[in-house]
Amino acid sequence: MNYLSVENISKSFGIKVLFEDLSFGIDQGQKIALIGINGSGKSTLLKILAGIDSPDSGKVTTRKGIRIAYLPQEPDLPLDKTVGEVVFNSDLPELRLIEEYERLTQQISEKPEFQDRLNELMAEIDARNAWEYEVKINQILSKLDVYFLDRKISVLSGGQRKRVAMAQALIYDPDLLIMDEPTNHLDLDSIEWLEKFLATSKQSLILVTHDRYFLDSITNEIYELDRGGIYSYKGNYAYFLEKKAEREMVKLTEADRAKSLFKKELEWLRRSPKARTTKSKSRIDSAMKTKEKSTYKAQDLDVKLQVKGRRIGSTTLEMKHVRKAYGDLTILDGFSYTFNKRDRIGIVGPNGVGKSTFLNMIVGEEQADSGKIRTGETIFYGYYRQEGFNFKDNARVIEVVTEAAEEIELSKSQRVSASTLLEHFLFPRNMHYNLVETLSGGEKRRLHLLRVLMTNPNFLILDEPTNDLDLITLRRLEEFLADFDGCLVVVSHDRFFMDRLVEHMFVFQGEGKIKDFPGSYSNYREWLDAQEAEKLLTETEQNPPAKVVEEENPNPQKNKNRTRKLSYKEKREYEQLEGEIDDMENRKIELDELINSGSTDYEKLTEWAKELESLNQTLEEKTDRYLELMEIVEGE
Repeated sequence: MNYLSVENISKSFGIKVLFEDLSFGIDQGQKIALIGINGSGKSTLLKILAGIDSPDSGKVTTRKGIRIAYLPQEPDLPLDKTVGEVVFNSDLPELRLIEEYERLTQQISEKPEFQDRLNELMAEIDARNAWEYEVKINQILSKLDVYFLDRKISVLSGGQRKRVAMAQALIYDPDLLIMDEPTNHLDLDSIEWLEKFLATSKQSLILVTHDRYFLDSITNEIYELDRGGIYSYKGNYAYFLEKKAEREMVKLTEADRAKSLFKKELEWLRRSPKARTTKSKSRIDSAMKTKEKSTYKAQDLDVKLQVKGRRIGSTTLEMKHVRKAYGDLTILDGFSYTFNKRDRIGIVGPNGVGKSTFLNMIVGEEQADSGKIRTGETIFYGYYRQEGFNFKDNARVIEVVTEAAEEIELSKSQRVSASTLLEHFLFPRNMHYNLVETLSGGEKRRLHLLRVLMTNPNFLILDEPTNDLDLITLRRLEEFLADFDGCLVVVSHDRFFMDRLVEHMFVFQGEGKIKDFPGSYSNYREWLDAQEAEKLLTETEQNPPAKVVEEENPNPQKNKNRTRKLSYKEKREYEQLEGEIDDMENRKIELDELINSGSTDYEKLTEWAKELESLNQTLEEKTDRYLELMEIVEGE
């Protein structure tokens, strides 16, 4: 069943053509990743699909009756509304009931007079069979950390607003979900939950994302916007790269043929009379089209620039017993670490635990409350920030980069100019003298990153560098950083990026605690899963589930359950158990597949088997408790 059809749409901004004559469709259950370099029109295309923007020509048709939800990169939420008003802003009657129910349950302890209305709401929700919907909503809100329903949008941070907008889109339960960089501003736990949520949903989906793990887990088709056209690839990101390379080879072959043909056409044009007959005019137009084909250049994704870094002395950076706090929020509590010359450190942790503050302390922009921070005399910092990069709107692209340096030295005593590096990071020469104000958000971030790299630092700090960067640029950046000969510290929620570049992790756990883990992010997750499985196994061994003996006589407690109502605490427990059971069932399926995959890794097989055994025991306990509470609900 087709949900949405795009017929010959085109869009331009001034003289810049984003795309021309695009045609495609989105069917029921289809999950599409939209990729392309920054400035190619991805966000604009999503806005057109969502009905927020209009094409210059062509049309978009949606199937009658389908619900569409759109999550932009930077949500524009009404500042005077509360979180609850935004999240539950919908014409769905079930959602209206649940919104009021959630609001009253938060106020019932202070205003017991609401109890009668709360009982009415419970009856109405029960009549509409909407409790499953209510459980799903609470799961979404809790996983996205959206607990502050009575707070005004105006007091929220950018990251909080993004999570509120995402909760609104998911709770609406649309048939077609359109998402622009959904993982921006989410911590890793939230990203992994969202990944599972979208992968198992039956919704149709089209999204822009730079997260390759996220892309591969969720989508089954890739649409690429490239030089005004659109190309589809059925498969994952690795398949896309393979097929894109094949397409580039075909285009290059066609370009070589076009060059030969254009030479012949040019000779004819030079010999032909100056009079412009209809016949000669059509041939001139044909020659110009041939010329366009002949100038095609492929994107060389594997080219490398090995920059000769600044020398690093014996001392890099030392932090000894460093403490930092803002009121009751402790950022560091006696942190000590001596950085090595080629350390490659990834930093992860929930939002708001002080990761950016830690980076600011390294470069001296924030002072420690106590302890010592000593930077070596030869250290030159390069600091890419999430926010705060300001360009003069009347500045040219090339000027922004040359302000940092005219050229940098490569590892083989060669030098590369600012314009060459601009081209390497996908700023073609025809863009070098464009005004910065004409760039897209992603292009400005790419330019900021390039300016930092042009300073040729030997201690590079990157705070969420992958946000809003396209996948092609990310690959270039990864190649560049893989050969970086200095110390690298990265804060990122992009697991693929972290796995490729970092060798150990600083895990911010809150309350000033930082765990130094030797290994990549995936290594850390495997260790964490093993720790949790071992903990579950230990708890089960120490507290085995009580055996229930069925008596011949009717159980008086069971009869009591049929007449009493759930307490508020039990109601919350009942709601959470369903989500937990679903997560555990999904993990059980994953473990079954892993065990039966034919792996010959005995240690892994043993580990999976132990986890599955522990999971089955815990699942049985939680299911028993869920059924017990369900019996009370049904008896109310």
